[in-house]
Amino acid sequence: MTSTTQLARSDVAERLNGVVPPVELAILEPLIDEIDALKRQRNAVVLAHNYMTPDIFYGVADLRGDSLQLARMAAEVDAEVIVMAGVHFMAETAKILSPEKTVLIPDTRAGCSLAESITPNDIARLRQQYPGAPVVTYVNTSAAVKAASDITCTSSNAVAVVESLESDTIIFTPDQYLGAWVAGQTDKEIIVWEGACEVHERFTGRQLLSLRDDTPGVKIIAHPECPPDVLAEADYVGSTAGMANWLKVEQPEQVAMITECSMADNVADLVPNTTFIRPCNMCPHMKRITVHNIRTALEDMEHEVLVSEEDARGARRSLEAMLAVT
Repeated sequence: MTSTTQLARSDVAERLNGVVPPVELAILEPLIDEIDALKRQRNAVVLAHNYMTPDIFYGVADLRGDSLQLARMAAEVDAEVIVMAGVHFMAETAKILSPEKTVLIPDTRAGCSLAESITPNDIARLRQQYPGAPVVTYVNTSAAVKAASDITCTSSNAVAVVESLESDTIIFTPDQYLGAWVAGQTDKEIIVWEGACEVHERFTGRQLLSLRDDTPGVKIIAHPECPPDVLAEADYVGSTAGMANWLKVEQPEQVAMITECSMADNVADLVPNTTFIRPCNMCPHMKRITVHNIRTALEDMEHEVLVSEEDARGARRSLEAMLAVT
């Protein structure tokens, strides 16, 4: 277990030095001090996704990562309260894996276009259409959809999850582009649901070609939720954690990260000698989470995320099957 006593933080100014402008730091410092006090009072931790803004990622978060990392952290952290600085399906996942803990999301409107693109009824129709084919469901889905599936995956382990299944035909939901990318990494037949992330699908291969023309020698790394023409132009394709690791190893002179805007802000300190070229698409759902509503969530203990016993049981089975693979 990760103890909250191990999450001791340096002072706010040290955390945010070079991350936010000095004038912004002056406003943030007392606010983050309040959040730190509330975390101690509530025995709470803040889990932050890689797409959070830097003031949250560096100033407030106790634990940070991609969807898979946050799922594991939620189960392992020794705290009574988890504040999910991310979107709703992530908070549901934390609650499913830690049913004894109170899980809060600072804004109930922090949803996900992928999660909203599929329902349990859609899963049922796919099973009727492709009898016997197991359903692999991306973690960017509701608890009810996970419960209707056989196994969950993230962008970092999707290929491994698909390869772990005995069937030669796999139903993959809901992201069509991640599914297509997985299909290119396996000999299995992948039946893809036509969902998409509203952030990643806006990138285009033509945009990347223009970027290479304007910035000779730039390295391009992309998230597999992007369309195939984008991935074809990338030097590396991987999850947010995978991209961060690639940067640390490769240390490129210039790089363009083809994913949500804040990711570049949050990994820039890992490679101080790398210049980031920033084609920018922002997730409106992620940006609903702010330092201000994190404080309110801790202060008023809102908004608690609950999952029905039936959905929790089925989704836990699906998530544990994934965690057993990776």
